[in-house]
Formats: sequence, C-alpha cells, structure tokens
Amino acid sequence: MAEQDPLVVFTPSGKRGRFAVGTPILTAARQLGVDLDSVCGGRGICSKCQITPGVGEFSKHGVTVAPDALSPWNSVEERYDEKRGLKAGRRLGCQATVQSDVVIDVPPESQVHKQVVRKAATARDIVMDPATRLFYVEVDEPDMHEPTGDFERLARALKQQWQVEGLRADLTLMTKLQKVLRKGKWRVTVALHRDHRATRSTIVEIWPGLHESGLYGLAIDLGSTTIAAHLTDLETGEVKASSGIMNPQIRFGEDLMSRVSYGMMNPGGEVEMTTAVREALNTLAAEVAKEAGIEPALIVETVFVCNPVMHHLLLGIDPVELGQAPFALATSASLRIDAKELDLDTINPRAKVYILPCIAGHVGADSAAVALSEEPGKSQDLALMVDVGTNAEILLGDTSRVLACSSPTGPAFEGAQISSGQRAAPGAIEAIRIDPVTREPRFRVIGCDLWSDEEGFAEATATTGITGICGSGIIEAVAEMRIAGLVDPSGLIGSAAQTGTPRSQPEGRTHAYLIHDATDEGGPRITVTQGDIRAIQLAKSALYAGSRLLMDERGVDKVDRVVLAGAFGAHISPLHAMVLGMIPDVPLDKVTSAGNAAGTGARIALCNIAARAEIEQTVGRITKVETAIAPKFQEHFVNANAIPHATDPFPELRKVVNLPEVSFNTGGDDAEGGRRRRRRRG
Repeated sequence: MAEQDPLVVFTPSGKRGRFAVGTPILTAARQLGVDLDSVCGGRGICSKCQITPGVGEFSKHGVTVAPDALSPWNSVEERYDEKRGLKAGRRLGCQATVQSDVVIDVPPESQVHKQVVRKAATARDIVMDPATRLFYVEVDEPDMHEPTGDFERLARALKQQWQVEGLRADLTLMTKLQKVLRKGKWRVTVALHRDHRATRSTIVEIWPGLHESGLYGLAIDLGSTTIAAHLTDLETGEVKASSGIMNPQIRFGEDLMSRVSYGMMNPGGEVEMTTAVREALNTLAAEVAKEAGIEPALIVETVFVCNPVMHHLLLGIDPVELGQAPFALATSASLRIDAKELDLDTINPRAKVYILPCIAGHVGADSAAVALSEEPGKSQDLALMVDVGTNAEILLGDTSRVLACSSPTGPAFEGAQISSGQRAAPGAIEAIRIDPVTREPRFRVIGCDLWSDEEGFAEATATTGITGICGSGIIEAVAEMRIAGLVDPSGLIGSAAQTGTPRSQPEGRTHAYLIHDATDEGGPRITVTQGDIRAIQLAKSALYAGSRLLMDERGVDKVDRVVLAGAFGAHISPLHAMVLGMIPDVPLDKVTSAGNAAGTGARIALCNIAARAEIEQTVGRITKVETAIAPKFQEHFVNANAIPHATDPFPELRKVVNLPEVSFNTGGDDAEGGRRRRRRRG
C-alpha cells in the first residue's frame, strides 16, 4: 500500500489537504483557498506570508506534528530575520516546505482578508478586501526576437503570476513605465485597482522593486456643515489619521436649500460652490497625509458619502432640480470616476474615486452609508436610525422592509441660528444640568472634564474661556429647562416671578434664561432665549415628524430601538433628546449611538470591494417616503412642537423623569399662577 502524502491542516480556517513532501506552505494554502497573503508571489522578499507551525498532538485534527514537520530554515529566512526580524516560531510560508503531517496557523496579520473590528458595540467586522492592492511582478526583458512593448510584457507577467486580466493604464502611467521597469531591473510593484462591476484592472501606480511604504485610501463624509476624512491603510484597515474642516460652502448658505437658492439666483453660483468644496478637499487630504507622515501620492483611492445637494455640487452638477418637486437627481447610481475629474490634485494623480449611490432626491449617499454600516435590513427588531444634521436622514427597518426619508431640520442642532451658539470647539458648553429646586445651572465645556461648580474649573478653562454653546449643549439646556419647570410644554420661558429664579430675565416681550455672565471680565453673556427655544422646536419637530411618517408607512405606533448616527448624534444625551421629543418614545437603554455611521460606511466601502455591490443592491430595495408631499407631515410637525409632544404620551420617558405641569401663557405674574391653572385642567 502506497504511503499517503503528509496532511496539512490550516487554522483558523480548518481547511486541510494532502500534499507531496517538498510542497511550499504558500502553495498548499493557495490550492486549498486559505487566506494567506503574499505581495511578492512567493519570492521570499515581502514577508506577508508568515505562518506559525504547531508541534505536538492535535486530537481535534487527528494529527501529531513532529518538530521537523517543516523543512529547516533556509538562507532566505535567515537573511530576512537578520534584517527585519521574525517573531519567535514564525516561518515564511513561501520558503518552509512540507515534510510530514503539520498544523499551520495563519496569524491575522498574514491574512489577505483581514478582519478589522469596527467598534466594540457591534459584532460586525470589516473584512479587508480593498479594490486597490499591491502586486509584485518580475517582467521579461525586451528581446529583439520578440518585439513586444513593455506594457504588454508587464500585462503578460501579471496574468501569468497573478491571474490578472483586462489590464489598463492611462497615459500618465505609460510615460513613467519604461524608466521604472529599468530602474527596478524588471522587478516592479504595481498598485492595481479592480472594478467591482467588470473584470478589468487599472494600474494606478508603479514602483521599482518591492514597494513597502504602504497603500492608502480616504473615506470622506462630505456634510453640508463639516467635512470629515479618515486616512486608511488599505492593507490593514487601520485609520492612520482623521481630520475635519468646516465646509466652506457655508458662506453661500447654512442649509442646503439656501445653497440651491444661491445657485438659482446667482449665475455661476453652483460653479463657485463646487470650486470651494474641491479646494477644501485638497486641503483636507494634504493635512491628513501630513498628520500620518505619508506621501500624498500614496493615497490611491477615495470613497465619498454625502447628501444629494453636496453630491451634485461635488460633481459640478447644478442642484437646481433638487430645490423643486419632484426633486430629481441627475443620477442616483453609484459612481466610479478618476480623482482628477474632481480636481483632487493633492493625492495620487491616477487615484480612483467611488461615490456611494443616493437613495432619493433628499436621501443621499450618506444614508446609504448608514444602511451599509448599521444594516437595518438585517435587524430582527424594528430599528429607527436617525442621522442628525442640517438635513436629518432617517431609516426605519427590519428584515422585512426598510424605509427612508429626509427631514429639513436646519442648522439649529449644530449651534447655528442660536443666540449664543457656536460650533463644537474648545470653550463651548457641551453639557448642562439645572437644579430643579434652585434652578441654578452647572455645565461642562469642550476641552475640560470638570463641571463648572467643581474646584479647579476656572483654572482649567482659563486658556479657552467659556465662549458659547454648541449643538449638544443647546439640546441639553432646553431639555433641562423643561425638566426644571423653566419652560412649559408649549416652549414658553417663564418670568422670574413665575419660575422663582432671577436667571429668568426679561428680553423684549419674552424672557431668556441666563447660563453664564462674564461681561464684567470682558467675556460673553450666554443665555437661552425664546428665539433659541423656537429654533430648537422647529428642528426637533421636523425630525420627529419624519420618524412618524415612516412609522405610519409601516403601520406602527412605536419602534423597538433608536440609533443616533452622525458625529453630532454621538454627543446627544438620549434622555435629553427624548425630553425634547426629538425621537419616539422607547426605553432609554434602547437608544444608542452609532457615532459617525456614514463615515464608517464610507470606510467599509473603501476597505471591502464586495460591500460596494452589497449597498448598490440594498439601496434598490429601500422604500423612499417623500416628506415634502406627505399629507400628514404638517399634522405630525405641529403636534411635535410641544415639549415633548402634544398628543403622544411618552410612557417610557415618564418612567424616568417627571415633567412639571406648568403653563406660562396665562398673562399672570404670580409665581404659582401658571402651575395652579395647569393642574386644575388636568
């Protein structure tokens, strides 16, 4: 009976097979479809294929592994270990060969499709399979007897060594090809970009010899107020640097419709706005590259997510049609274009851009990114996902169906159009508590962990000062005023006599609540005015009305959980959001934050090519609800003006907080008049 070939078992995949003595471990892995990386194609120069052989008895696999189950170290491994060092017990899979039965562990860093844990709150990982990857090849030298061009021989080498077909390259690559091939002595590394819809690959960059300086991509969330960029290592998925800047288009209008109007009223206005945002993107790309200490030319891919108006202005498309029914997009499909078409000239000149699909006229690629990140269509319970911003985008869904809409909340949630409002920056009040008995406030500012009534606060904030109140701060301030009985359900601020605190101060025909007064030291006087309350009411009413429309469409009166998305959503207190009536009533532990879910979705699409096809299919299954023409939107909006709501009872909220039954719209000045009248009506 012929002796069997040795058994090779790979962990953690569990794949196994028998291979002849002398077979390289990398070859065995490839034949079994084991996820073992290699840029150099098994030449022993890239070190990507490191493995760890086991020794001893493995009863689970029915294998006993001898110490000499692999070939001894060879000169290639010795040289690599001497120059760069191999971890104890590691071998190079392309050099170590099978001698007898063996169990091989493939460590995470040696896997092609590495898993990157996205965040602790979810089990979902990002599986690394980027559209742009590195390949090392050895190219045949020119031969007078075989007159083929250098590009054709490079294409042949990639086909033979990596099974890459349909190779393309633009003219700028062709102009450097011959010099690089000769400098590398016909050994080069190419960055190849794969198109997920077609069997073709494009050379984005080429380097002589083995390129080991990495490959990077940008995941960009292009918002109407801020632009956030995440510089991501395309091999590991690690975010090397993140940065954000204000969208310079704000000078043309704080909200999206103002920008559409600017373009309509000013010939060439859309060109101005496109130029402004592209310049900002170039600045941002250069900044994150500098922060990470990498050459900008190593950024070879960018993924964008954005709302429809920003989508059109990024592309140089006049958004005028988005300002009027039926809110038609020039295109709602995903886009694959060259970075140079967007004037992105601070990254690699041949970099590729992928823009996620839009869902509808005012539900954009950023909502698609939230759907990719948070997967409402895979939720077993009914989940409401709200991306809070200047234009709130809302998803409601479970495994049976996903609905989407947008709601024009305006910029109040981000501190704009608020009397003491400012963007989230050091010195801005971000959290506040008001004692329900004394009506005295205490607060915390960005850049300091202490509360204002704690020892050392003044010293800790001496540098930044107390400069204003940001979005999360104004939400908490209005909610705390309602909890403390300073504001009635209609949103009216009571007088000093009605509320019992001198902090309720007259301001014209209305009142304002004084949070902080530093005018004696030349600082600001920070108040919450009646106008601020109204601005927050309008914003939160639009948000709640949008959610209710989706619930009507599903035929439900409640949802199982709420996810607050967006960089701003990450800083909102669930309790205060519910006191305001921003979101439907659910148990507070069922309100979670997904952080910048749109940015995370962009990073998933950057790191995993299959995710692009997935979100394109998902978007096609989402039902769009248009708030602008929905008959019940106005009814929901009006009812949601009350704090928390005029008709919805909010039973879960009332389990954790008692909201005073006060009314200041009585015309009386006595401190208790409003309370007595309100109670008698009950």
